Amino acid sequence: MPTPAPTALAQPDKLDLLIFGATGDLSIRKLLPALFMAFTHDRLPPDTRIYGLGRQAMQRDEYVAQVLQASRAFIDEAELQDEVWARFVALFDYVPLDASQAADYARLASRTRSGAQRVFYLATAPSLFAGICEHLAGCGLVDAQARVVLEKPLGHDLASARAINQQVGRHFAEHQIYRIDHYLGKETVQNLMVLRFGNSIFEPIWRAGHIRSVQITVAEAVGVGSRAGFYDGTGCLRDMVQNHLLQLLAIVAMEPPVSLDADAIRDEKLKVLKSLRRIGPAELQRDVVRGQYTGGNMDGKPVPGYLQEANVPPGSQTETFVALRTYIDSWRWANVPFFLRTGKRMAERKSEIVIEFANQPFNIFPDAYHQPVNRLVITLQPEESVQLQIMAKEPGSGMKRRPVTLDLDLHTAFTERRAEAYERLLMDVIRGRLTHFMRHDELEAAWSWAEPILNGWQDLGEAPRPYAAGTWGPAASSALTARTDMQWAEEA
Repeated sequence: MPTPAPTALAQPDKLDLLIFGATGDLSIRKLLPALFMAFTHDRLPPDTRIYGLGRQAMQRDEYVAQVLQASRAFIDEAELQDEVWARFVALFDYVPLDASQAADYARLASRTRSGAQRVFYLATAPSLFAGICEHLAGCGLVDAQARVVLEKPLGHDLASARAINQQVGRHFAEHQIYRIDHYLGKETVQNLMVLRFGNSIFEPIWRAGHIRSVQITVAEAVGVGSRAGFYDGTGCLRDMVQNHLLQLLAIVAMEPPVSLDADAIRDEKLKVLKSLRRIGPAELQRDVVRGQYTGGNMDGKPVPGYLQEANVPPGSQTETFVALRTYIDSWRWANVPFFLRTGKRMAERKSEIVIEFANQPFNIFPDAYHQPVNRLVITLQPEESVQLQIMAKEPGSGMKRRPVTLDLDLHTAFTERRAEAYERLLMDVIRGRLTHFMRHDELEAAWSWAEPILNGWQDLGEAPRPYAAGTWGPAASSALTARTDMQWAEEA
């Protein structure tokens, strides 16, 4: 049975962190480097033990030499010191474990420590979540203080997402479940709350009438790479739109919460997701562009198309690009288009939110017809920044104007070290902070919105539109914005 909520949330003195899938790519590239940085900067509890769990039969020393050593390549060299690394490695144990075998969990339970706060990180396929949680509960490892972290994708449709919620919820209470979306750990995303609700200049104009459109872009320059086996059964909409982009949209569009309490914030995000206009069969071909990259050039070098990538089935119709227009049916956002776009092998790696403000109702300047619109550009990657694009007068006689940018570079504005997203979110899990993790009803609301698009594509049976690697996607993406007399930010 789910356990009651704890009376207090604080960093424990004694922590057992158990990583399922500890030999996988996510662990090597993200989790282990994040834990090293937290350890280096004294952010882990004083008595921490980290258990790597995987199917491979190896001893602890082999795990340290093979997997942990591989993770060093993803750590800033300036942070790596041999003495610190040796102390970090000493925190680790390795336990071979087949997620389906109850006997392996009994052996795991004998290796963990009594009285420790347990955090289970499930960096595995979601099909294993239910069985892992059942076995953990069966061997007595789930108590009132335990927490479980679930990596995406959380299901492949609404029914499977609900099933995961129900199966995990049999053994963990909702406050013990951390559905991780690493975009919510980015400093600039978390800064959106302060930008919106901590500055009086923005909140009065953060609404229809003052804002003309909102664009959210998450562009990747890389191709599918070694993830083809996973990606071909998932596609861009499931992999990126249903989680990352909808979460960004919800934060941009939410109403002011009554407090900074996790559920107060997640209540407002849920309202946005429930107000998001559904895209049915009649709107699908008009408001959604689905693409797949072909061969092209990146950084002056030829790269293969998606169908030429290793392990991609011949004739695959999996989309690697999605652009869409949607609306939020609320008083604040009535008739303001939200443009979402994401894809692989695009012109550059870039994640940004662009708030395009409405033009003045009357303009006294003779060149007003050519005036660029004012924009607030919130860049998440590759470098985090906030820019306000405005008009200013050029030096000299006359009133000739030129667009200029008020630029807040967060790397130079603050001297404090900036933790990466996974490190920040791992610390939130350890300290019991749920604000930047999805609640079960958020997950289901997002799937409720995304599923009709997936079903519509299946019914249409059309292949994705081709676009050359190194471009901004199919030409139809530009037509999508042009139909409302707008442009993507880089086109403008």
